[in-house]
Amino acid sequence: MLAWFNDLTPKERRTMAACFGGWSLDALDVQIFSFVIPSLLAIWGITTADAGVLATVTLVVSSVGGWIAGALSDRFGRVRVLQVTILWYACFTFLCGFAQDFNQLFILKALQGLGFGGEWAAGAVLMGEVIRDKYRGRAVGLVQTGWSVGWGAAALLYTMLSATLPEAIAWKVLFWIGLAPAALVFWIRRYVEEPAIQHRATGTPAFLHLFSALKTPYLSTTWRVALMVTGAQGSSYALTTFLPTYLKTARHLTSVGTGSYLMVLILGAFFGFLSGAYLSDAIGRKSTFMVSAIGSVILMLVYLFAPLSNDLILPVGFLLGYINLMMFSPMGPFMTELFPTAVRGVGQGFCYNVGRGIGAVFPAMVGFLAARLGLAAAIALFTFCGLALMIVALLMLPETRGRSLESLEGQPAE
Repeated sequence: MLAWFNDLTPKERRTMAACFGGWSLDALDVQIFSFVIPSLLAIWGITTADAGVLATVTLVVSSVGGWIAGALSDRFGRVRVLQVTILWYACFTFLCGFAQDFNQLFILKALQGLGFGGEWAAGAVLMGEVIRDKYRGRAVGLVQTGWSVGWGAAALLYTMLSATLPEAIAWKVLFWIGLAPAALVFWIRRYVEEPAIQHRATGTPAFLHLFSALKTPYLSTTWRVALMVTGAQGSSYALTTFLPTYLKTARHLTSVGTGSYLMVLILGAFFGFLSGAYLSDAIGRKSTFMVSAIGSVILMLVYLFAPLSNDLILPVGFLLGYINLMMFSPMGPFMTELFPTAVRGVGQGFCYNVGRGIGAVFPAMVGFLAARLGLAAAIALFTFCGLALMIVALLMLPETRGRSLESLEGQPAE
């Protein structure tokens, strides 16, 4: 299954390594907050609605950061923008550990979001342009497993720190560890090069270029992809943001138990990312999306509502993580193959991050409605709505598997 990896050039492998590291540490920094929520509920006395707002502000601001970073990567280069965004989100994650109240954390989480959104926008386009057509789906999908690695690292650190430190200190240390991604920038500066195809797009006026994907002939593709991503991101955020809180309050697990259960779900996500990478090349991008969306609806309902004991819910969590996170493996290649080089950064950055920004409303709504519907029902409602939106948008988009990037030059987007 990994024989193709030996056929990659050193440049392709170094780019994969850099983006894998970036995504892993990106996930570590962002997912830390989901584990911190129960501590903030207890120590600061904030509500689930307040926690939802803190999660949402990061994601909303990240949509702006990703859009801007995509445009800047077309102008100044993918690698340069990637480095800046990694440094940005690492520093502000670290500073979150010094917040003393809700207002301070709100501002720091918002600033963290600028870099968080930008890192994906620059890295995904970089990967899509460097990796050859026949390997693009599995290579970008393999790198996407870095999200589960970072998420798993956050769960492991949470479990270890909760068992060894007072709760009032543990959540701060989690944020301080978020400075780690800054070290990756030094390696990227030395070993990762700009893709040759990208050089054609440099020189575009950055501000005006922000709106390039919103004009004909690209607008039709842009709004459909943005809808699809909104559904995928919104459903994922609605499901994962409050899972630690659900396990601790509804399932009555300890902090260590919560971390352990989430590790099983995250392990499933790792294999889901990996499977999605191969499936996207084998059966196509759209079919992989559909399998993931429909399977997520079924397993989400089983996980939240089936009358299963905590012992039985453990393997269901593995399957839920597997099927739900599978949809993100084809996301980068799919968008890369829809836009020509001149607007690829801004098009991909806009679609992914506007989808993320609108989807960011979902955790806030879960938090607000949890008091009326119950946490499980609120999670289920918004997860289902997001997945339904994703499926509708996919029906309006073309299949792109095997599409050459060279074939897109000078051609309107479909």
